[in-house]
Amino acid sequence: MLAGLVLLVVVGSIGVYLYISGQSSNSPPSNPDIVYAKINTTKGLIEIELYQSKTPQTVTNFVNLARQGFYDGLVFHRILTANPAIIQTGDPYTRNQPNSTWGTGQGPTRVPLEPDSSLHNSAGYVAMARLGNDVNSGTSQFYINMGDNTSLDGQYTVFGKVIVGMDVATAIQSVQTYASGQPIDPSSVKMTSVTISNTA
Repeated sequence: MLAGLVLLVVVGSIGVYLYISGQSSNSPPSNPDIVYAKINTTKGLIEIELYQSKTPQTVTNFVNLARQGFYDGLVFHRILTANPAIIQTGDPYTRNQPNSTWGTGQGPTRVPLEPDSSLHNSAGYVAMARLGNDVNSGTSQFYINMGDNTSLDGQYTVFGKVIVGMDVATAIQSVQTYASGQPIDPSSVKMTSVTISNTA
């Protein structure tokens, strides 16, 4: 009995040692408070860090949609250069519905407003859009702030930040649009895939 117990302890110790050794490899350690989204677009890659601990319901919803392929093929349907300066996407209607409906499509799950005093609608930050005036109506649409839009703080959940690809976001913002902000050539400003990982 005693020999068996010692053996288990030794094996357990070796297992812990190997696990720790694995964590000290060249790959960066993962941060449980942050997950990452790589948004492949027709203009290039945008990578976003998502603040899971600060906005858990919003990030969980976004991650679930991404893993289901919900965002694949959707258009950046609202592109504005001022008041506010944003690029917005995530409307499922942009996949196969008339552009008169764009902006009204929803995801399957509604998430409440999750304000955090440390997160602002500053350039590069990502926030959940909403339907009408209801601050608790976020579902799937989100926008990237292309300028400082801090007047929006407290009204929309800021849940991430672009860490790679603001030049790609700028290229999206630079396409020709109608007065409504819809792109004249929607096929040129699509998300092709969104992948989620625990490391950048």
